[in-house]
Amino acid sequence: MQSAIDATRLDLEFVAFCTGGQNFSLDISQVREIRRWSPVSSLPHSPEEVLGVMNLRGSVIPIYDLAARFGLPRTPHNERNVVVVAAHGGKTLGLLVESVSEILSVKNEDIQTPPDTRGDSGRQAITGIITTDEGMSRVIDLGAVIGFGGKAPQ
Repeated sequence: MQSAIDATRLDLEFVAFCTGGQNFSLDISQVREIRRWSPVSSLPHSPEEVLGVMNLRGSVIPIYDLAARFGLPRTPHNERNVVVVAAHGGKTLGLLVESVSEILSVKNEDIQTPPDTRGDSGRQAITGIITTDEGMSRVIDLGAVIGFGGKAPQ
């Protein structure tokens, strides 16, 4: 299994957020900005987790409901939610989440490998587990979650 976490870095930083009542984190180097939720323009024939597109300073980017992507209850569209604008493989996209909580600074050796529960050798969307005071935060592989640069979750 190829990991999205760079093993040569000793101290890593992640943006921690909550969606679907679960804690997730994303490598801070992939996060471009955090924006308040605003309505999006829908796209016909899009997957269920693609809410639509948003104009971000002249660029049109897709907005994904991360909870729906993981099979969790859809994130309600309200002004308390936020969009994490992230980049992967030269593409920019937004992830609708309930809230962003903190920046996690961890040592590489403190990131635990998730158990293999899929039964295949495909690239998994969760590349690590970080233990926090609030429980556990799942490190996501943005490429695998969104479906480019890796296999999307089933």
